[in-house]
Amino acid sequence: MNLLYIVDARSPIALNWISHFIVGGHEVHIASTFPCSPVEGSASLDIIPVAMSGNYGAHENERAKSGLARRLIPVTVRTKIRQMIAPWTFPGAARALRRLIKEIQPDLIHAMRIPFEGMVASMAMRGMDDPGGRQKKTPLLISVWGNDFTLHAGSTPGMDSFTRESLLACNALHTDCQRDLRMARDLGFASSKPSIVLPGAGGVRLEVFYPEDYLNQPGERESQVRIINPRGIRTYVRNDTIFRAIPFVLEKYPDAHFLCPGMAAEAQVQKWVAELGVGEKVDLLPAQSQPEMAQLFRQSRISLSITTHDGTPNTLLEAMACGCFPIAGDLESIREWIIPGENGWLVDPGDPRGLAEAIVKVISEPELRRKAGERNLQMVKERGEYNKTMQQAEGFYRSLI
Repeated sequence: MNLLYIVDARSPIALNWISHFIVGGHEVHIASTFPCSPVEGSASLDIIPVAMSGNYGAHENERAKSGLARRLIPVTVRTKIRQMIAPWTFPGAARALRRLIKEIQPDLIHAMRIPFEGMVASMAMRGMDDPGGRQKKTPLLISVWGNDFTLHAGSTPGMDSFTRESLLACNALHTDCQRDLRMARDLGFASSKPSIVLPGAGGVRLEVFYPEDYLNQPGERESQVRIINPRGIRTYVRNDTIFRAIPFVLEKYPDAHFLCPGMAAEAQVQKWVAELGVGEKVDLLPAQSQPEMAQLFRQSRISLSITTHDGTPNTLLEAMACGCFPIAGDLESIREWIIPGENGWLVDPGDPRGLAEAIVKVISEPELRRKAGERNLQMVKERGEYNKTMQQAEGFYRSLI
């Protein structure tokens, strides 16, 4: 197959999909909305910036400069600015993408997430309408990521309009939860069009994310349990709730320890830690590779995913595969994976004391954690294993072509 991906090619999620088809011998072209390093094995790489993405560097020194700017501007403000600016950049990006499509003549175009890749792709495809039928019609598949509808679609009238237009223009849809497929249909995606529900990152690589033997070794010292917060800094992650819950947990378990990857240089997080006096119990870590994240999950007994918007978080499935007991925000999409009190716990994302009570309860019940770990690993094997998921994705591609 000759495939064109419209993605943020820095994203591990996008690279998970791309690498499967490169390894499978397919011709893979990439149009990245952010500057990025070359992707080994790809047939071509073109950068098509959208909104402010052209200001992000592909190289380490450039990333450092943009990283400083990102730390100075709160994530909620950055998100709102991009939502307002992005539509003004769509026409130029769509023209560049249209030229690329005509040059490559792909069998399938896959835009991964609606804002802003799917929006630009749908505008580009509308500009290629051929009433005479002289040109091959290339199918457009769009992936929906966890907050495309719940956070972005209703943020401005323009975002709402472009979301609906994308759903009308695409030929097929991939979502990572049943909720988003239902919402897509409410927003105008025709029920007659093909769709598939698969984990957003293409599934979990079980050769990387696997549990340690502790699942079958009772008698662990609950007082020294580690809790990981793997979600980093995002506008929809309630890190304020997580950090304000820590003192309550330490009252009951003073030796508990919290791991926070992706937060090493975040000023707001450092401020919370100082104000709450929990610096000795919190490790603010830099961004981690997949093997490093897997090791952190294996060192931890509880994983936190306290969000107000989400589909099926990749870190949720990865944590479950490693035996971490998941505590997450009480969202419809998360209930597709977690039954509270059985294989995880769900809490009000805005309630620090409620989160702390859930953490304390889970720490105090090692047998609950052990049973949940066994159940969750089996669930990921059945519904979210990478090779199985990507075989389904490949079959879906072929059916669209």
